[in-house]
Amino acid sequence: MTVPILARPLPLARLVLLLAFSLVAGDALAQSAPRVELASVHREPIYQELNLVGTVNSLEDALLSSSVAGLVAAINVNPGDRVDAGDTLVALDDDLARYELAGAEAAAEEARAALSEAQRLLREAESVGAGRNIAATEVSARRSAVSVANAALSRLNAERSRLEALLERHTLTAPFSGVVSERSVNLGEWVTPGDSVARLVNLDALRADFQVPEAFYNALEENATLTLSAGEQSADARIATLVPVSASGARTFLLRAEVPESLPLYPGNAVDAVVNAATGRDGLTVSRDALSRYSDGRVTVWVAVPDDTGTHQVREQRVEVGINFAERVEITSGLSGNEQVVIRGNEALVEGVNVEAVSEGSE
Repeated sequence: MTVPILARPLPLARLVLLLAFSLVAGDALAQSAPRVELASVHREPIYQELNLVGTVNSLEDALLSSSVAGLVAAINVNPGDRVDAGDTLVALDDDLARYELAGAEAAAEEARAALSEAQRLLREAESVGAGRNIAATEVSARRSAVSVANAALSRLNAERSRLEALLERHTLTAPFSGVVSERSVNLGEWVTPGDSVARLVNLDALRADFQVPEAFYNALEENATLTLSAGEQSADARIATLVPVSASGARTFLLRAEVPESLPLYPGNAVDAVVNAATGRDGLTVSRDALSRYSDGRVTVWVAVPDDTGTHQVREQRVEVGINFAERVEITSGLSGNEQVVIRGNEALVEGVNVEAVSEGSE
């Protein structure tokens, strides 16, 4: 007869030891799970993103020249000087022009006196009456004399006005407020009409000019946004002008954007821009960091599925991608939209491994 062997109860100390071992093993298993950062798949409007490089220009950039010939008698500015509209930049010797104007004023005064005398004689003739104490022909002659004197005065007044304008042109003034970027003459030099004297640039009317592929023209006509960058600084800017004329050969058109005052930009500076143009449709997107690209052309993401242990199990999912914009990538197929994907720590994952999700910025 076989006597059954009854299991003896374990001593209390051994039970405590086994329980502690189980807890340590569980912690070790949890700590061995790779730590990754997760992000949800988003559904959002899809934008076309275009990176551009352009140049800052001023809307008012003038190469100033003299309209009369003369000797440079005074220079009031140097390169870098700021001036207001109407300020004198360069003055030419105007002595001869002043003498001519004085002669014209004297001639006009003489003609004015002659007209006054002719008008007095006419009034006398008309007061006595033609045909009684004075011949009618004399009255007619005096009327003609008044007309001739009046015409002579008008001609001399016009000549005086011409000489006044000529005198004013011996002084070159700023047509708008700005900065003198160049000065082309020195004291004592002779200038002729058309010679460059100075260059004036308005720093308060700046635009950033970009040449954009013509295929983007229709997209930019809608509510496109543009961000300008200068070094480490960036700011949103307004598209001021789209010129619907394609540059021959280049197949591009001009986009002109306003330059925000917060950016330290000046005429001639190179400037970067990012343009976001709405496509008019929504789609699924993930962070660019979620993508794994292979040499055979495959693109995948790691999808994390939560389990009962508080961790996540990952599986590799092949996807098709669309437009890239704002550090995100459109997913055209492969995801349904309710997944979480790994965006950090996905470099060494394997299929089916359990991972621990951590918050953004955690080590």
